[in-house]
Amino acid sequence: MSKKIYVGNLPFSSTEEDLRDVFGRHGGVASVAVITDRETGRPRGFAFVEMEDESAAADAIRALDGSDLGGRNIKVNEAQDKNRGGGGGGGGGRY
Repeated sequence: MSKKIYVGNLPFSSTEEDLRDVFGRHGGVASVAVITDRETGRPRGFAFVEMEDESAAADAIRALDGSDLGGRNIKVNEAQDKNRGGGGGGGGGRY
């Protein structure tokens, strides 16, 4: 079963290929998504890497969290589900 990993504090020059290469040393990489700003298209400094199996993901997290990538100490941990956060309120409005 695959596992998604959050990667933060990335250099803005990081590419999907760079991350696939770094994480691929720890196991199969299913996908990489470098997050960009919707308006400017510039990288926002974080990404999500999906590893093909949970043991490879755990190995990558242990090995890479706090490591240097392009002069920055990256933050690597298990990605949290999008649905976990608190929700926004609904609109009031009169009927």
